[in-house]
This record gives sequence, structure tokens and C-alpha cells, in this order.
Amino acid sequence: MPVDSFNAKDTLQVGDDSFDFYRLDKVTGDGLDVDSLPYSLKVLLECLLRTEDGADITKADIEALAGWDANAEPSKEIQFTPARVIMQDFTGVPCVVDLATMREAMADLGGDATKINPLAPAEMVIDHSVIADVFGSPEAFQRNVEIEYERNHERYQFLRWGQGAFDDFKVVPPGTGIVHQVNIEHLARVVFTREADPSTGSGTEKRLVAYPDSCVGTDSHTTMVNGLGVVGWGVGGIEAEAAMLGQPISMLIPRVVGFKLSGELPEGATATDLVLTITEMLREHGVVGKFVEFYGDGVSAVPLANRATIGNMSPEYGSTIAVFPIDEETTKYMKFTGRSEEQIALVEAYAKAQGLWHDPSREPRFSEYLELDLGQVVPSIAGPKRPQDRVSLSDAKQSFRGALTNYVEHANEPVSGAYDEALEESFPASDAPAAHDGVHGQTPAVDYLSCAPKDGGRASNPQHVTLEDGTEFELDHGAVTIAAITSCTNTSNPSVMIGAALLAKNAVEKGLTRKPWVKTTLAPGSKVVSDYYEKSGLTPYLDKLGFNLVGYGCTTCIGNSGPLIPEVSAAVNEGDLAVVSVLSGNRNFEGRINPDIKMNYLASPPLVVAYALAGSMDVDLLNEPLGQDQDGNDVFMKDIWPSPAEVEDVIAASMDPETFTKEYADVFAGGEQWQALETPEGDTFAWDESSTYVRKAPYFDGMQHEPAPVEDVTGARVLLKLGDSVTTDHISPAGAIKKDSPAGKYLSEHGVESRDFNSYGSRRGNHEVMIRGTFANIRLRNQLAEGTEGGFTRDLLGDGEVTTVFEASEKYLEAGVPLVVLAGKEYGSGSSRDWAAKGTALLGVKVVIAESYERIHRSNLIGMGVLPLQFPEGENAESLGLTGEETFDVTGITALNDGETPRTVHVKAGDVEFDAVVRIDTPGEANYYRNGGIMPYVLRSLL
Repeated sequence: MPVDSFNAKDTLQVGDDSFDFYRLDKVTGDGLDVDSLPYSLKVLLECLLRTEDGADITKADIEALAGWDANAEPSKEIQFTPARVIMQDFTGVPCVVDLATMREAMADLGGDATKINPLAPAEMVIDHSVIADVFGSPEAFQRNVEIEYERNHERYQFLRWGQGAFDDFKVVPPGTGIVHQVNIEHLARVVFTREADPSTGSGTEKRLVAYPDSCVGTDSHTTMVNGLGVVGWGVGGIEAEAAMLGQPISMLIPRVVGFKLSGELPEGATATDLVLTITEMLREHGVVGKFVEFYGDGVSAVPLANRATIGNMSPEYGSTIAVFPIDEETTKYMKFTGRSEEQIALVEAYAKAQGLWHDPSREPRFSEYLELDLGQVVPSIAGPKRPQDRVSLSDAKQSFRGALTNYVEHANEPVSGAYDEALEESFPASDAPAAHDGVHGQTPAVDYLSCAPKDGGRASNPQHVTLEDGTEFELDHGAVTIAAITSCTNTSNPSVMIGAALLAKNAVEKGLTRKPWVKTTLAPGSKVVSDYYEKSGLTPYLDKLGFNLVGYGCTTCIGNSGPLIPEVSAAVNEGDLAVVSVLSGNRNFEGRINPDIKMNYLASPPLVVAYALAGSMDVDLLNEPLGQDQDGNDVFMKDIWPSPAEVEDVIAASMDPETFTKEYADVFAGGEQWQALETPEGDTFAWDESSTYVRKAPYFDGMQHEPAPVEDVTGARVLLKLGDSVTTDHISPAGAIKKDSPAGKYLSEHGVESRDFNSYGSRRGNHEVMIRGTFANIRLRNQLAEGTEGGFTRDLLGDGEVTTVFEASEKYLEAGVPLVVLAGKEYGSGSSRDWAAKGTALLGVKVVIAESYERIHRSNLIGMGVLPLQFPEGENAESLGLTGEETFDVTGITALNDGETPRTVHVKAGDVEFDAVVRIDTPGEANYYRNGGIMPYVLRSLL
């Protein structure tokens, strides 16, 4: 039952409407100072105040947050219930699979299947499946959409069924936009309203309760909505499912970094330059696991679109969120994007009543402080492999030359595919002299680079290329082979998008063209972009340079760049060339953008166009010509760069609230292809046994009304013995599916040709594929199978032979042998991926024993019924003499059956015995574990 210890419930009158709300200023007492809390913590506090139940959320929790010690290290755990959940299709499909499976389990147990619905509003935007296969033609968009539907027919049928079957679940169909742009332009409410719990009121009157909009999303860049004042961040699928099913998310009260802004951006600097500068600063400062909050006089000088750009890249600098408080810019943007007058009035009234309206004269208390004068921002790019490696545009040529030496010298070594390695590696630079190789068939606009490797040979390695249309040129290191206006980070920002189009217009009018080896793509974040391009008459100029629309969705930034121009790809591989992509994205890790490309640079959309014209990274855009005009005169970037006034004039003339209202009027309906999908009907899904994309999950097989008693683990064997810093990227299936892998063999056995394997991401709705890809990362080192790298272990039931992790687990499961994973420090760090826990559980792992855990992965293991234990302080597998060949018994966990969570359990491994710390840290987690995981717990609760 709800509790209101502070008598905080009150009424807010907005025009003719009244709302219940929970006043923050009612939280008073010794040592409690709500007024000076950071904006973000006020939002968390309101959530605790509104959801206090005396059990999971208590008066003491509220007091702990209200009396927050800004200088303390995080230690207090709270339960946060977000207002809503937002998903993209890669990570959202398994969530819907689980809900569909829960419905069947509910029916099997004699319950009402229709009770299984999201208890918090859930919205999915299908944006991760479009690939830029076709480009540079008027037909590109339509063809790419057709190919997308062909590839993903089964997944889309399933999602369309879910759209109709579940209450409070909505799907934005393919070809509409990128999830985060759709979120800020349409889905975000800023202040949320829901019908109040009947138990909190009196009589039959229906009341609406108002509270801050907040969300968790199954994509790390959910933080883009922070620009609107919405506290939200990316989580793993298990956490998202928990939130959808009304369960709170466990989190530590974080440290909050105050980032003071002053001044204004100078002419020539863009939002992209600003966010790259902030990314560099915050990475250097260190903000992993912290909240970042912007304040100060300069906040009002940052347009909402720029705020969204800054919030978007929170994962790149490592913070949980990067939020701007609500102010006049927020409500102005809401009006501009077609929100109702009533909603805008509610936002302003609520924010002011709760002390959430930004006051630049007041400085909240923060844990740490940073400051930036916006006037110091200069044009920048970032690369060649990390988003925090900002390079001033004036230094870009020399920086590229230094970086190239590294790639050329080590061109035959495999690049790292591990996400966290890409984040943490530093990148040395050295100088290299220039050579002067011209470009055949084109007016030479740049000089290609030569550098001297250690062996004294010549690194420059020009490859002659003849395209299908007869165009000839020499391709060498540094050639820009992809120039992509893409990703949520920048395509939501009209200033940089209009800037790119105006630069294209000016270039075309000067007679410039893109270089013929450059694959140019345009993938806006919503149809609004195409609308204002059409209204402004700028589309033909982008088309003329090859920036034809390829789709609305995440393309190049997530690796959906499609193949290079075939002849270019052949030359790159023949000459082992270090070629380049330039994209307006947020991630540029090695191997991510395209398998043929070694060096990747992030840049603003106008700079993407400029580099397509230049054709190489070995050019100083500020001082060297991009090409020649019709009269043979050099054309410099400064000659075609639009002024801020020009950009603002076009925005004013081509954008208005009606643009957004029109494009989002029927956003969930979809086009003809979506409507034409043959969709199963009924409250439960008609699973297709032949499907290799969507299969019924096994989590509820054999489930009973009451959970079986918790049992000790006996006779367990070790599946993997791992070292320190094993991330969820090492554990979770990701990337391409190899033909000779267990997943590849499974697909081949089911009649799928290798060309149609697609990726693990696209097959997340098929647990059979995902189990086979768990612990299969090519960089994983299992100490139980020394001398191997990848998804290998030893079969300890047989003669100890080396086999794949999946094949070994099959033998253990068949023999009824439970499994253990041994690990070192920071186990499960990295992205909080659901399949790192789901795959672990489905492989038969019952216990993980590590030196320390990343918090979210530890919680996710419990959510899947896996017991996380910790070695005694100062001990690890090596110090205890564990080889991984022992048989393990774990006793004492049965105390959970008596309603207690033991602090330790006893572990006997061969001749070694020790007491391991039980890392079930909250009463809620204990309930999940007793039930075999969070989904069985919720299902039984609903029964």
C-alpha cells in the first residue's frame, strides 16, 4: 500500500485542470536540504516520495536522498521506478519475446494471459535494421526499405502482433526515424501524467497524478532525452523488462558533476564541435557511473537541439546521464515541435512548483565541478578510433599523418573488436612526410600521404581503380571511402543539418563534386528533416553530391554502412590500404563502421560534406582547396561555408510546429508495407517452429504455481575460469555470425545460407542462436583452456579435451551437472546487456564467483536465477589455489527459504574450502532469486 510519510501529496491547478502531485518542499527535517539538491536528484527524490511503500522504498530512503552528502562515495542503494520504457528493435525484440512467453505461461498455470502487459508505458522504434546497401540514387531509400523488410520479415510480423496484443505497448514502424530523435520530438512528455492508484484517493472520482517524465531505454543513447530535462539512461533488456513489469530499478545514489556553461558559441563552431569538446573534457575528468548536470548563465545560450546533442553522447564520456534542467528553452522547443498548449502549461507550472525550473543565479550543491566558456570551442573532429580523441580541425591533417603510421606499420595485425578495449586504449602519434600522388581522371585536390615504416619501405601504396562507368583514379592511404550524415547525435539538430545542405548548395553552385571513391549517404533521424529539406529547396543539392536519402534509422554509426563501392573495396583489400570513414555519429571504434575501413572520424554534418568533396583525410580543410570551380579557380571551404545567419534564416522559413504535427500525426500506423504484413492474431503468439529469428523462450518451462525451495549447489563443475575486467561484451553475443561457429552451424542445419546469417543483434529473439554465441567473443581468454582465445573450454566430464563453451555445456546439462564461472575483478563491466545474463543462465551456470562485480550485471544475474558470490576480501582463485578442475559444492544458501539472506555461504572446491560473500544485496533481489528470476517472480505476483 502507498505510504506518504511526509504528507507531501497536494493539488496542482493548471488552467481548468487539477492534478495530484507530491511536493518536494514537504521533505524537511534535520540535515535535509532539498532546495539545494541538483535537478537530477530532485527527480529521483520525487520518485521515491511518490512510490514510498514502507518496504522497498522507505522514509529512510527518502531522507538519505534529501540529505545527500555531495562528497560521499556512492553506497546507499535506492529503488527507482521510471515513468516509461523506450526500446529500439535489436534490444526490444527479446523483451517482447519474453512478454509473449509469459502470456503462455500464465495461461498454462490457469491464469488470464491478458494480464501480462507492460505496467509502465513502453514504446519501441524500429530503427536498427536498415542498412545502406543502395546509395547515391533517387531509388536508394525505397530499395533499402524493401531489402530491410525482406531480411526482417519474421521479426516485423512478431512486433506487429505485439503492437496489437499488448496494452500500453506501441511500435513506431520502420522507415520513420531514429529512436532518440523520435523520443525528443514526439514521445517525451517532460511532465508525465497517469491515472492515480484508486487506493490513494477517495470515492469514485478519477484523478490524474503529475510527475517528472523519466525513462530507461534499451539503447545507451537514451540519454539524448536529457536535453529536454528528462532523466533517463540506457539499461540492459532485463532491467527494461523489469521496469515494463512495474518493478523498480536498483541503483546507488550517484555523485553529480556540475558542469557550468558560460558565453556563446563563436561563428564557425557547431553543436558537434561543442559535444566533442565536452566529451574530451569529461573523459579526462572521469565521470563513469556519475550524473552530469549543466548549469549557469551559458545554459540559456544552448539551444535545445544542441542540448540533445550533448546529452546524446553521455555514453561516450561515460556518465549515466548528462542532463539540462527545464527552462524557457524547453517549453519553446515543445511548442516548436507541436506539443499541446495544455502540456506546455503543465510543464512550466509543475517545474516551477517543484523547484525544477532552472535559475541561473543559483548553484546547486555538486560533488565535482567543471566549467567551459562556449566561446573557446573550435571546429573539431574526433578519431581515428575513439570519440574522446578530439582533434582541432586546424590540426587534423597532421594528426591523421601521425596516426596513419601506426596503421600502415601494423596493417596485417587484426584490429580489436572489443568495445571496452576500444574505449580504454590510447593512440600514439608520430609525424610523417607527405608525398605527391595525383588523382587520375580528377582534378588533384589533395596530396596523398607517404610515410617511412621501420623497415625502410614505402608506405604509400597507390592502387589504380577503374569504376564501372569508366572513371579512373589512384586510391591510397587516407582516402575517404565513406562520408555519412547519420546517427542520432547530429541528425536531430536542424542547425547542423541545414548547415550541411547549404554547404552542399554552395559547393554545387561552384561546380564541385564528391570524389568518385566516396560512398555518400544521408540517413536523417526523422521525416521532419526531409520535410524541411524539401521546403527549403535544398534536397537537389545534396542529391547532386550523392547524399541521397538511404533511410531513416541508425545506419553507418552502428555498422550498417553497407558495402563500399565494389571496385574501391577490391583495391582497398588488394593494397591493404588504411582508408577512412567520416561520419556525423558518436562511435568510431575499430572495425565498427565497415570491415574494409581502418580509420574512422566523427565530424559535424557540414564537415562530412566537405570531406566528401576533398576525398581524403590528408588535407587541411582550413587552408587547402577542396577543388576548382568552373573557371579553374581554387575553392576553399571558407568560400562555401554558410554563416549562422543564413542557417537561421532557412530554419525560420522551412520549419514550424505544423511540420512536426503532420509527420507525427499517425506515427504508429506505418506505411503500406507495415500494414500489409500478415500478422497472427490472438492474445498469445502463434510461434513458427521453422523461424530462425523469433522463438518461444524457455524461461518458464516446467514452472509451478509456487517456487521450489532454494537448494544448495552440489557436484558443480567450472565452465570458465576468467581473469580481471571481463566485460559483458566478452560474454554477450555480438557482431557477425561465423559459418564454423556453433551459431553458424545451427543456422546452416536449419537451411539458412551463410549470406543470410545476418548478425547476433538481429537474431536476439532466438535463444538458440544467442546461447551458442554466449562467451564466444574472439578476445575471451578462458584459463581453463590455456592457449586458446575465443569461446573455448575443456570438457571435464570426459578426457579434458578442448571444445566450444556451448558444446561443453550441452554435455553438462545432459548429465545434470550444474556449472560455475570463476572470475576476477570488475566482472561484467561494460554495457549492461541482457544476454550476458540470459546466455549465462541458459548454458546451465548456477553460480558465478568473482572478486568484484559491475553492479548492473550482478543484478541481471540474479534476475536470471544465477547466484553471484564474491571471494573473501583479498582472496581470488589464484590465491586460493583453484585450477578450475575441481568439483564445487556451495552450501548455506538455503537460508533464503526462511526469509533470510545469508551474508556468506560455504564453498568446497576439491581440497579448498572458503566462505564466499553472497551478493544478493536487497530484499527485492532475494525475492527474485527465490523465484528463479525476475520474470517468474512477476508472473507469480500477477497470478
